[in-house]
This record gives sequence, structure tokens and C-alpha cells, in this order.
Amino acid sequence: MSAEARFAAGDWYAVVGESATVLLPGSQRGRVAALWDLADSGAGADDLLDALLAGGLSSLDHFALVAHGDDATRLIVRGAPTATVSATSGEELVTAAPGTAWAERLVTGVTSVRVTLTGDGATDHVLTPGLARVSAVEFGTPSASGPSGSRPADEGRRAPAVQPEAAPPPAPPMHFGEPEDDPTPTGETPAVQGDWPDLDGHTRAGVPVPDFDRPPIPGHEVAPDVVSQPVASLVFSTGDVVAVDRTVLVGRAPEARRFASQDQPHVVTVPSPHQEISSTHLEIRPGAGADHGSAIATDLGSTNGTVLAQPGLDAEELRPGIAVSLIPGAVLDLGDGVTIQVTNP
Repeated sequence: MSAEARFAAGDWYAVVGESATVLLPGSQRGRVAALWDLADSGAGADDLLDALLAGGLSSLDHFALVAHGDDATRLIVRGAPTATVSATSGEELVTAAPGTAWAERLVTGVTSVRVTLTGDGATDHVLTPGLARVSAVEFGTPSASGPSGSRPADEGRRAPAVQPEAAPPPAPPMHFGEPEDDPTPTGETPAVQGDWPDLDGHTRAGVPVPDFDRPPIPGHEVAPDVVSQPVASLVFSTGDVVAVDRTVLVGRAPEARRFASQDQPHVVTVPSPHQEISSTHLEIRPGAGADHGSAIATDLGSTNGTVLAQPGLDAEELRPGIAVSLIPGAVLDLGDGVTIQVTNP
């Protein structure tokens, strides 16, 4: 089977190793770090399955595991996931029957495997080793029809992911304040003037403050305003893909007024129907000093906070104003179902 792997953005976790991938609902965040530690070290399907079961099967209603061998592909599904396996012998739909522990198949001659978790989105994003938030994943050469066969017209350009139609599993609980407590309210200030485009119709800008001190990691120098090569790519659950070659501001109506006109950042507006995301919620920018070549993230004093899950580490809530270095596979959860996956540029 081809090594090609792609995904549709969503709320499930994909723990992707070189030879095996584990798919878990958002409620299983606590298992992700340990599984990634194993997957990153080259663990196979048996070791990953042992780690999954170590926490007890009764608390693990849904998961899927796909392992690629030289001669065969091993597939395990439990609960909600369904898998379509295309092989030289034909196509098979694998689901776990009610009352069974799971369904397991060992298939030879596999050309593609699509595991659907929520919805039926097109797998438009490249899946690489690390962590991703997904609604479906696909390995190998897709079929010529249906959502799994959809591809961007230009393979060099990422197409927006189709949002799943079914409601995703609930995100881990966060403490939410009242919308009126938002410390970064949207101001009625004029739009950015000059050559910088208003990408979303919601960007606001005011009088530039050239001496704005973006908070670096303590003891580290601040990176240049624009770097020659992106240090990372940001894959949003909304389908947007943004290169980190300068500061990126994210929020439900982000403001760029703290930047001088020549330093204008990328501005990304994300939906927040419950106003869990602050107007200017999060900053991601190129690192400097010891973090040169990496992206770093800073919560800008958002009302409800930002949760960061890094490969091999426990999930943590960012401290406002404290920059944290990001590694490929990291996932930032802003609330209201909006996540950002950090990938290599």
C-alpha cells in the first residue's frame, strides 16, 4: 500500500507513528501523550494496543488502530469508527458489532484504508507522524469517487476541509467566563490601510504602536518581524492553512493595531458562536535565539484560555503573556471546537 496518508480536520486525536496510527475521541486526551511517546519510538500495533488497554477497556468506548506491515495491514475498530478497506480481493466495510469488544481484520493486498470518525469530510490535508485533530483519515491510493477521492485542484495548495455533518464528541471541559468579561473586546476602529489586505472583513486596526513589546520566551531575543522561510504551518480545524513567516494573530475578530504598518501580521478570524474565543485570542510567531527555526505561541490574556497538547507531554493551559515553543504535531485548542495543528512548513 502507498505510504500516502491524508486527513479531514475534526475533533478526534490521530496519534501517527511510522508504522501505526491510533485514533481516539477528544474525551481521551489523557491517553494521547503516552501513546505518542510509544508511536514516536517506533512501537508497533501490539505495544500500542497494550498501552490502550492498560487504562481499562470500560473507559474506552471508541477507538481505531491501523498498522502497516510489509505484507498486510492490520485494522482494529471499536465503537463509532468505521473503516472502508480496498484491496486486490475487493472492498470491505469494517465496523464493530454492538456487544463486541472490537472488530479486527488482517488484510493483504491493501490499496487504501479510510477510517471515518465523524461526518464524511474530504481528506485534503497531508498526515505526517505526530498529532492531528481529525474527523477521517485515509491511507494509500483513494478510490475515484466519493468524498475520500476528493483532491485539491492544485496539489501544492491545501484546500479547505469539508466540515463534518455529524456533531463531534464533546471537547474536554474548560472554564468559560462571560462574554462581557473578554479582556480583548473588538474596537470600532478603522480598517487597516495601505497594501495589507483585509482577509476576512473583520480585521480591525488603529494607531500603530511601533514599540509594542511582543513577549518572548524569558531570556530569549525577539525574532525578526518577517523571516525568509516559514518555520511552521498552522492547520486550522476550519480548513485554513497559514504559514508562520511572521506573527499570526488568531481570534473571533482579531485586531492588528499594536503593530506598525510595515510589520503587519497574518490575521486569522475563527468562528466562535458561544464567544468562548476572545476577539484577539492567541499569537503565534517565529522564534529566536535557542528557538530559532521554531514557532512559539502566546495566549494574549484570553478569557477562557488556550490548551496546548505537545507530542510526548501532558496537555497544559498556556499562561497569558508567556511564550511557549511549539514542536511539529502540537495541537492548540482555543475552545468552541476550534483547534490548530502545528506541522512542518
